[in-house]
Amino acid sequence: MGYRFTRADIAYLGGDAGRAALVAVGERPLGPATLLGDLESVRRDHPAHAAALVETVRLRRRASAKLDAADWLLTDDALQQATPSPVARHRADRLAGREVHDVTCSIGAELAALHRVCPAVIGSDLDLVRLDMAAHNLAGAPNVVLAQADALRPCSAGTVVIADPARRADGRRTHDPAKLQPPLPDLLSVYRDRDLVVKCAPGLDFDRFTGPEPSRGADGYAGMSWDGEVEVVSLDGAVREACLWSRGLSESGVTRRATVLRGDGSSWTLTDTEPREIPERGPGEWIVDPDGAVVRAGLVRHYAARHGLWQLDPRIAYLTGDSVPAGVRGFRILDRLEFREKPLRAELHRRDCGPLEILVRGVDVDPDALRRRIKPRGGTAHTVVITRIGRTATAFVCATPPVG
Repeated sequence: MGYRFTRADIAYLGGDAGRAALVAVGERPLGPATLLGDLESVRRDHPAHAAALVETVRLRRRASAKLDAADWLLTDDALQQATPSPVARHRADRLAGREVHDVTCSIGAELAALHRVCPAVIGSDLDLVRLDMAAHNLAGAPNVVLAQADALRPCSAGTVVIADPARRADGRRTHDPAKLQPPLPDLLSVYRDRDLVVKCAPGLDFDRFTGPEPSRGADGYAGMSWDGEVEVVSLDGAVREACLWSRGLSESGVTRRATVLRGDGSSWTLTDTEPREIPERGPGEWIVDPDGAVVRAGLVRHYAARHGLWQLDPRIAYLTGDSVPAGVRGFRILDRLEFREKPLRAELHRRDCGPLEILVRGVDVDPDALRRRIKPRGGTAHTVVITRIGRTATAFVCATPPVG
């Protein structure tokens, strides 16, 4: 759960004495081997604020891989849910020039990106501690206004509304839209006549509520309907989030979008308005595993059509072709065999297999357990792609491409 900050903590940490203490505590390792000793020293030097100081330093260190937040104040929960800075900047760029109200602003991760490209930004939240943190984190941003408000009680007009419902219920992460805080069905209903952007976990079943007809099931999707865009975003190969964009904020005809961001600042995007017709052919020279954003957005065929690829099987997301898209990691096929463990092990040993990467899709196989049973001991790296083609479980032995 992490330390529970108070408003008094924020006032201290944001003041001169607190900033100086954070610099001093930041010089300590605070690692597993030294933590007890470090805590004793910090308690001796700062008896009234030791826990808040140590927690803040450790959170800032964790945040450095996700946020441009060297001097920020954070909570553990807020950091876990905060949008990575490159993703927040991407979303802000889509809203450049608009006035925006983040109705679940928390510690201000979205506001930090928005205020640079939007003329006026409002941030609101029910949690006064997080609002105090946001005020600290956004100090010096004259076009940002903060307020305590319930996300489900509109208090602005004429702005684009952004919401990021908390994805934990009863202490556990949830994919039930009705258990988000605030509940996703309520958000969509309250702001149905506004330009709306809702950040969601990519694990939601978007097929259950997208399109003109609402879901009629008796679960968390009941009565939900979304006829706008669903965008799935990845960063450096990892799917980070999905985002709902109302129709007024999206290009005409777009209902699904995959956006792939890289840490070097490059990016590309794919939508369902692009062609999706691809040939039906046997395996080519290469296997390509599309970026997770493409898979989650349901745009595998569109990606294949863009790059002259086709599917190994129409129900499976692995693609194949005689070349690999630029900048993409492909697997050159060396051999193909029906998946049975004993022949596969013999083939890999024959090839002097050492480091072994196993990719599985459409077949019930545990890659780690299979690798332990194969016991590769050679010197040549290989990748095995196990998938289903028709009704046959098939293993492709491939050369392992270099990483990066």
